Amino acid sequence: APGRAPAPQGRPAPAPVGVVIATRDRSASLARTLRRLLALPERPEIVVADNASTDGTPALLARDFPQVRVVRLPSNRGALARTHGVRALDTPYVAFSDDDSWWAPGALGTAARLFAEHPRLGLLAARTLVGPGRDADPLNGRLAASPLGTAADLPGTQVLGFLACASVVRREAYLDAGGYHPLLFFGAEETLLAYDLAARGWGVTHCPDVVAHHHPDPAPRTGRPARVRRNELLTAWLRRPLPHALARTRALAADARRDRQARHALREALARLPAALRDRRPLPPHVERAARLLDGDPP
Repeated sequence: APGRAPAPQGRPAPAPVGVVIATRDRSASLARTLRRLLALPERPEIVVADNASTDGTPALLARDFPQVRVVRLPSNRGALARTHGVRALDTPYVAFSDDDSWWAPGALGTAARLFAEHPRLGLLAARTLVGPGRDADPLNGRLAASPLGTAADLPGTQVLGFLACASVVRREAYLDAGGYHPLLFFGAEETLLAYDLAARGWGVTHCPDVVAHHHPDPAPRTGRPARVRRNELLTAWLRRPLPHALARTRALAADARRDRQARHALREALARLPAALRDRRPLPPHVERAARLLDGDPP
């Protein structure tokens, strides 16, 4: 595999794909995920980036999973914990799992082959199967139907979105793009990373031959809808043209008159707006055209 030294004779070659899991206070779910990942034929190196758990997660990892590397963060860094995990690995490719998701047998080997065959591929969005029934995640169909189509030097279908816990990245590309943005924390953080990868010339595609399993807790996570709307607006201010960002702000403000979650989202977005403006980098024209096409706007 590119970037990996050959293994000593008599020992299996190290897997070219490592796995990073960001977690906080979900030790039971994390243990289930780790057992699944450690049983994979690819035997990937695994890094758990712990967002300052208080439920005994570090003790569980030390006792039951000593082969797993742990990056203990002093505070909850949200999605940025994944970047700490990526930096702790030296594999050329990194797959992300959440503490409630894992990879199908053979999926990481397929991903490694696709990356090796397509040097411009920066991020691969997998096909996600949900729950014990292995139901297709609705996002699969939307990614497969992306109007961005195919590219001669990339596998699959070009996209500008993905599910974080069902994605594999080229480590070089992820770090080149800066990883997940610290301003967003959690919730719809994927679009901004896809924009930044594409802006740097990396391909982002959906490859359904790579399969991830996701078993989310059926209980909704408190505050997530508001965080998603906040981050969608912040992403617009960080990377999209001013008319687009202003239109998204007006739409959220209109919803805020009658919807409590929208009011919360708008209040948090406005508090973060000065930081977003300081890091504002509009997309290159070709990426903006792709983003507008996905928005359903005329070219």
